[in-house]
Amino acid sequence: MSYYEISPHLKEQFLREFTSSERLYFLKKAKEAVFINGYVPGEDLYQYCYFLTQMKRLESLSDPLSSGLVRYLAVECRKDIEDALKMYKVRLEKNRRIVSFEERENFIRLLESPS
Repeated sequence: MSYYEISPHLKEQFLREFTSSERLYFLKKAKEAVFINGYVPGEDLYQYCYFLTQMKRLESLSDPLSSGLVRYLAVECRKDIEDALKMYKVRLEKNRRIVSFEERENFIRLLESPS
């Protein structure tokens, strides 16, 4: 597996779990992470963007009028997602470098292509 490939189960997860708008958000965050932050395309970047997208989903589901239990569960989920984001960000920061245009495009194409 080359440095910008992701395992097939992650690609299936991306296609299966996310709505069209969430996929666009994910891809936008992946492009920003690579272009602006210099994060290396790969499974760590995938997981980082996955959890960013999950956080956005959780925020869209938040309802201040929901019951105490629902709010408690939402807070706990948010903490878990934030912990995962911190872990992947540290891993990405360790390996950051200037990423070639080809690497960036290949990673995004891997996710965008239907197969």
